[in-house]
Formats: sequence, structure tokens, C-alpha cells
Amino acid sequence: MPEGHRRGRPMIHHKQHRLNNESGRNSVSNETTSTPGTSVQSLARGLGVIRSFDADHPQMTLSEVATRTGLSRATARRFLLTLVELGYVRFDGKYFELTSQVLQLGYAYLSSATLPQLIEPVLEELSAVVGESASASVLDGNDIMYVARVHTRAIMQVGISVGTRFPAVSTSMGRVLLAYQDQQVIDRVIAEGNRALTPYTLTDKDILRSELEQVREQGFAIVDQELSVGLRAVAVPVFGPGGKIAAAMNVSMGVGPGSPVDANEAAQAVLPRLRRAATQVEEALAARR
Repeated sequence: MPEGHRRGRPMIHHKQHRLNNESGRNSVSNETTSTPGTSVQSLARGLGVIRSFDADHPQMTLSEVATRTGLSRATARRFLLTLVELGYVRFDGKYFELTSQVLQLGYAYLSSATLPQLIEPVLEELSAVVGESASASVLDGNDIMYVARVHTRAIMQVGISVGTRFPAVSTSMGRVLLAYQDQQVIDRVIAEGNRALTPYTLTDKDILRSELEQVREQGFAIVDQELSVGLRAVAVPVFGPGGKIAAAMNVSMGVGPGSPVDANEAAQAVLPRLRRAATQVEEALAARR
């Protein structure tokens, strides 16, 4: 059975101890003392192990984790067993996978941040009025990360929820967020390229650069089936009190027999209400300053 296929076996404790006994005892006992520098490095490596799991790698063997993180097998084993003990990872004797407890690491940010709290009721009202799914996201590196979402129906095969990430250059919200960044950020993201997710995905760097310039000039972005076939979306910026872009909001729509052929026509039908929703959030952010 392929290694990437999910196994439904329960946690096997004696195999976990056997894995630890292979060579982990000495490595752990030799690192009972640490300096601030090594502690920071250990934290970074531990987070790197967690981030090595993703939608394409939900379960991995020890060797696979070591390869994806660049760590030795002994070091990867040590971090994995620590994460198992803390409840962030489960181990079935061969495969490691994250547990739902990992969500607690991001919950502190999402629950304390004012933006998701302010934006969610606005999205709910917007979605109810236009009859389409509405979302908000922020830029995180080369990706967007969803911070709020109200969906009406499933358009994509991949589920979208708070914390979901997509390549910024392939999404309407990502292009809005990128369009208002410093030029060096735009240059870096475009230089790293864009992988074609559908036959419609823009990958030409010059075209992408022109697209971002147009987004900044017109104040919104339209993406038509570039992220997923059958999905189009329009997004607008949300600016903070200081004038910097704080987030992006979008409305996503399905492409089908009853929908407008022209993506711009479909976007214009919801754009006025989407802009008003963004203004509501901006006013709320200013009031909380």
C-alpha cells in the first residue's frame, strides 16, 4: 500500500517505545542542558517538523519527515516523539500524523485578533445578500491564509476553512493583497514563479506583474477558474487605520450553465455590495483604534 495512503490503525505504544530505543536515548540524554541559542534552534526545528505535514503529506514515515525537514533521522525522531508525548502528533507504529491539538497553536492568534472578530458578521451579512460564499484572508509569505469564511455551497473539491492557505498569485484575494505591497515583495513573489493549478492559471511573470498593476489601479481583482475549474471570485482590499492593507475580502461564485459567461459581468453584480462590506470593516477597525 502506498505510504501516502491513510491507515486507520490505532496508536501502538510498544512500537513507539521501540522507535525511541533504537537510538533516541543517548541523543536525548546528551541534550539535557541547553543555552538560549540552542533552545531557539530546537523550537524552530520542532515547528519545522509540524509544518512538514500538509495536504499532500498528511501521514509520513520517519524517513519522509527527515527528508522534508532536512534533519537527520535521529533528530527528526527526537522531535517527533516529543510531539507525540505532547499530543500534537500520533504514531501508529510506522506512520506519523498531526492531531487536532495542533489547531490550538493558531487559536491564540485567531481568537485574540480583532480582525476575524470584526469581519465575520460582515461576511455573514454579505453572503446572505448576494447568495454566494464570502471570505477574508491575510498575506502570509507567498500564500494567503483564510481568517474568516461564510460558505453557501461547496464549489471546490478541497474544503476551505479558517487557516486554509493557497498561493497568493492564483487567488483574487492574493492578488489584491500583493498589489498593495512594497515593490520588493511583489518582485520576490513573482520571481519565484506560479505553478499552473488549472489550464487557466496565469504563469507568465510579465502578465502577472501587469495584472497586479491593474488591480491596484482599479481597486479589485477578478480571478476566473485559475485556482479551481468552475470557480471564479472577485476581491477587494480592506485597509487599516494607518492606510496599509490589512486584509482582503472576496465573493466566490460557481461557473455553470446559469452563470454569466463573462467573469467581469459576474463580478460587477456583487462588487458594489462587496465594497460596502469592506468599508464597514475599515470603519470598525478605525473605531477600535
